[in-house]
Amino acid sequence: MEYLLDVEGLKKSFNGVAALRDGRFQLKAGSVHALCGGNGAGKSTFLKILMGIHKRDAGSIRRRGVDVEFSGPAAALASGIAIIEQELSPVPHMTVAENIYLGREPSGRFGGIDFKTMNQNAQRLLEQLEFNIRPTQFMMNLSVAQIQLVEIAKALSHDAEVIFMDEPTSAIGEKEAQQLFKTIERLKAAGKGVVYVSHRLSEIFQIADAYTVFRDGLYIGAGDLANIDRPELIRMIVGRELGEEYVKTNTPTDVTGLEVTGLSASGKVEDVSFSVRKGEIFGIYGLMGSGRSEIFNCLFGLDRMDKGEIKLDGEAITVSKPVDAMAHGLAFVTEDRKLTGLNLVDSVRGNIALASLPEFSPGFVMRRGQEQAASQKMIERFGIKTARDTMAVSGLSGGNQQKVVLGKWFLRNPKVLLLDEPTRGVDVGAKREIYRIICEFAATGGTVVMISSEIDEVLGMSDRILVMRNGRSAGVYPRSETDAQALVHLST
Repeated sequence: MEYLLDVEGLKKSFNGVAALRDGRFQLKAGSVHALCGGNGAGKSTFLKILMGIHKRDAGSIRRRGVDVEFSGPAAALASGIAIIEQELSPVPHMTVAENIYLGREPSGRFGGIDFKTMNQNAQRLLEQLEFNIRPTQFMMNLSVAQIQLVEIAKALSHDAEVIFMDEPTSAIGEKEAQQLFKTIERLKAAGKGVVYVSHRLSEIFQIADAYTVFRDGLYIGAGDLANIDRPELIRMIVGRELGEEYVKTNTPTDVTGLEVTGLSASGKVEDVSFSVRKGEIFGIYGLMGSGRSEIFNCLFGLDRMDKGEIKLDGEAITVSKPVDAMAHGLAFVTEDRKLTGLNLVDSVRGNIALASLPEFSPGFVMRRGQEQAASQKMIERFGIKTARDTMAVSGLSGGNQQKVVLGKWFLRNPKVLLLDEPTRGVDVGAKREIYRIICEFAATGGTVVMISSEIDEVLGMSDRILVMRNGRSAGVYPRSETDAQALVHLST
């Protein structure tokens, strides 16, 4: 059989450290093939070698039976291979259309850019994908989810035969994900090959035909998804049994920790009210643009409230900026850790200390000993895997980066955790550890409010769920009285 891609024995090391020790993969035409593995399994290195971003140390890559080695992404594109990358790379001061066709803009009569044609082409593509974005919008005015949709449109605009999708739904909602899945089905029907990378196993079982598992840079196994179940796939990915995915150890008390009444912010949310008990994990679910994240932005002082009241432990509080929220004991884990949760050029230690700098430098001198001790305490508490706390946080896996974000906030002993997509881009093993951290915080009397685009996560972790629709509350429901179908119905 001639494969669109046939890869054997791929190896790659960086400074003597093996990132990929035996990468193997076979992609059939007209199929969706899931590339599975935990953080640090070698998936990203594998894709970057195939795209010509990294040069392989050993191994073979065949494209329709012909040996190839691409000098860069442009060469891979010329061979019919495109990628939707996990790391977003928009040009913020350019429009959506300009980002989609960057470097290949249509020319006008006198050699300049034909903006009219470019905008029309972008409009047709966005409509075909059912993405509600205007081609003339500037990227800097888009949400993270909308930027992800533009990246998807950009990759698909090349009409490639092989499309790599690296966590394509990590920043988008359920509705947009289903639109993407319909597009994937059309690509499959047209004989294209899709390599799909995702930590969301529910997605893999929904859209993929086959799977390949990497672990610690090694090929572990491959097969048809029809012949494997979820527990067995998890065992292959993590190398051991994980047990139940959602282990809840918290019990809500009768004491209200956080109460929000009549929260309104012009054009974002309108008259939203809810209360969260101490010891409770309170979920918020809604589609992209429903107002979920805007609630947190108001509670943490990032957006201005037009109306409404916030009470903490029964006392009304005023929050006009983040420092106010922090002073009252609120902690905010944002949806994009690399953009707003971490300082990627700083160390693990520096990031853990970031929200507590006044405590470590009451004068003009940083108390390095205290900073180091506090950092080590959080590393041990959350099992952060790092060679040393002075290494750059950018060198950690997604799961360990997220633990650093959590450590930064837990160092302040918060009363309320605001978690926006707390397990985005995190593998199944790290997810379970983060769930344990959340439950333990609630079990000791903490108050947790958690936004998630994953229905299974919302239902698995929440005690009650607020459903948002078009900036308004569609109601609060105990998890025992709702299911996935009901959440989707209420949110649309």
